[in-house]
Amino acid sequence: MEKPLLNDPEINPTDEVISGVLGKSYDAYKQLMSTITGDRYSLLPEWHYYNHGKSWLCKVTFKKKTVCWLSVWDRFFMISFYFTEKNFHGIAGLDIDKSIKDGFFSNKAIGKLLPLGISINTTDQINDVLKIVEYKKSLK
Repeated sequence: MEKPLLNDPEINPTDEVISGVLGKSYDAYKQLMSTITGDRYSLLPEWHYYNHGKSWLCKVTFKKKTVCWLSVWDRFFMISFYFTEKNFHGIAGLDIDKSIKDGFFSNKAIGKLLPLGISINTTDQINDVLKIVEYKKSLK
């Protein structure tokens, strides 16, 4: 089974390190990070090394709310969202790719949360991620 990269706690995930791992997918990563940290979304990405997963993960927050998580893999990065039973039905109403919805609704819950993961390797996928970010930010 594949594992996220960036596994060395001594090597911080700088732009140079991430670029080396992502290759061509780095353009999508930079576009997403630039967009979500801008005035429209005002999200704060924070990289931390997590011992339980033995890798660096980026926690993306809005004020005190965790919006999503980002992990770096071989030639792509993954954005992971988590929704409660109370608000996961709203995903069905979003104007996003059908395959994202199908994957989400076929996922098994992790405790009380339903995960939605998107593997990203092109800039074409960013708009769907941003629609989910907006939805997640709107939740109470």
